[in-house]
Amino acid sequence: MREFAVPATTTVADEENLTDVVWANAERFAGSVSFRRRVDGSWTDITAKDFADQVIAAAKGLIASGIDPGDRIALLSKTRYEWTLLDYAIWAAGGSTVPIYETSSPEQVEWILSDSGAKAVIVETPAHREVVQVLVDRLGEPAMVWQIEPAASGGAIDELTALGAAISDDAVRKRAATVRAQDMATLIYTSGTTGRPKGCEITHGNLLAQTRSASAEFPGLMQHGNSVLLFLPLAHVFARIIQCCSVYARITLGHTPDVKNLVAELAEFRPTFVLAVPRVFEKVYNAAKQRAHADGKGFIFDAADTTAVEWSRAQDIGGAGMVLWAKHALFDQLVYAKLRAVLGGRCIAAVSGGAPLGTRLGHFFRGIGVPVLEGYGLTETCAASTVNTEKNMKIGSVGRPVAGVTIRIDADGEVLIKGPGVLRRYWHNEQATEEAVVDGWFYTGDLGELDSEGFLRITGRKKEIIVTAAGKNVAPATLEDRIRAHPLVSQCMVVGDQQPFVAALITLDAEALPAWGAEHGKPAGISAADLIDDEGARATVQSAVDDANKAVSKAESIRKFRILPVDFTEEGGQLTPTLKLKRAVVAKEFAADIDAIYS
Repeated sequence: MREFAVPATTTVADEENLTDVVWANAERFAGSVSFRRRVDGSWTDITAKDFADQVIAAAKGLIASGIDPGDRIALLSKTRYEWTLLDYAIWAAGGSTVPIYETSSPEQVEWILSDSGAKAVIVETPAHREVVQVLVDRLGEPAMVWQIEPAASGGAIDELTALGAAISDDAVRKRAATVRAQDMATLIYTSGTTGRPKGCEITHGNLLAQTRSASAEFPGLMQHGNSVLLFLPLAHVFARIIQCCSVYARITLGHTPDVKNLVAELAEFRPTFVLAVPRVFEKVYNAAKQRAHADGKGFIFDAADTTAVEWSRAQDIGGAGMVLWAKHALFDQLVYAKLRAVLGGRCIAAVSGGAPLGTRLGHFFRGIGVPVLEGYGLTETCAASTVNTEKNMKIGSVGRPVAGVTIRIDADGEVLIKGPGVLRRYWHNEQATEEAVVDGWFYTGDLGELDSEGFLRITGRKKEIIVTAAGKNVAPATLEDRIRAHPLVSQCMVVGDQQPFVAALITLDAEALPAWGAEHGKPAGISAADLIDDEGARATVQSAVDDANKAVSKAESIRKFRILPVDFTEEGGQLTPTLKLKRAVVAKEFAADIDAIYS
């Protein structure tokens, strides 16, 4: 058993809550730009005073409509400015926000509305409203439903503002002042990779503690004048904590819901830092590599790639020598500056979570001047419990514990977490609470290793461990992460439980297919279904499998794989909104393919 603790550097007083900083910013830094919001195609500044006024106006409407302290209000929407505005308005009215992914199925939405007992629901679009209204009527709950769009014809914000016209500003401030750190700020439902999602009770104190810890851990990023563009779902705790950090540290925050236009949005917004899941960084790298090879500049890119990795590795052993320094400076002009421009040109770092990035990509991005600071945490720990920082970074790890957090590796390798971010309990689920939180320790279900300096490495998940027929334990994450890093691969699921050897189901990246097809003489419009048995495609995927097998023993290596005709997607039900595999769903849906491997 190994344990590593970092002492707390801040405290949260009993009378504090998340809205305190909204009023403080409005009073002390009224003209400071808190948000930039896209209006009619242009980015428009919203000051700290503007934001506080809008929060109060929306909170008035919630109070006038009958929202009482402790009531739950569901919020179903893409990431957008109104999401953040309504979140703080709900808190100011004394309520708790219940986030729902806008991609959730009607069955998932019904479960969350029913289990949470939401008194009101705020949706984004008419289509969302149609679904939710049917569910509300079916549940027999007298829930109010408001709709954000179309704002031009009087959306939820205007409706709430009109509803609360007779309520005074002082009434809102007095209501907000009754909220304490121990009160629930949000009820976040887990992604539900196995079974129904559980509601995690996250308090104002949880979020405040994590916000202050994150601000202290990243003094270069979390400072006034910096900016961040949010594109991850605010329904997830990862984006939510960055939202809170931005308001707390007076970082200019922007929102964009459509990742299809992300490159253009980044170029316009020019953020100081970004946060994303590893798949985003993989796509940035793979797209740049494919484009270079397609333009006949593959040799230059590959040389720049190798140099970036060598330069990054050299930083851990004393720095680059003169020859490597000169090569790095040359490629900075030829290649790295163009890659940084994809992120807006001002990005000094990126924050990643949700899954391992991979050591090589970690070195690559640090080598081009955009270090990816990986962290680790869960909904139940209120986002990051460990994180790599500008000063304390070990690529390949998920960092050291943040202030106030203790990490323990149990006898069986499970990662345990104790700290101010750990949830109070699961909503209406005492059994799950008793199983997950013991003597203040949260049992994560993840397997990990902790080195002598306190850096944590996640090696797998207990429930995902594959035991072959020969009794060999295999952690699929190591293999899957390396295979997914290949430009042609989209998703991978390792199989082999109670089987004679390890195998994999692999899907192809539709965006990468045109370039790969052109390079290999395939006809235009080639699809994954056309390449299931194609020798060239199988040889390409085999190279990715061979590279992944280098990371494991022979008994753990992938012996066979099967290319699937379709991709795993959130819409198809194989991925969670945070792009985690629903292994049981995939195993059931593609059972015939798995059987074919072993037959």
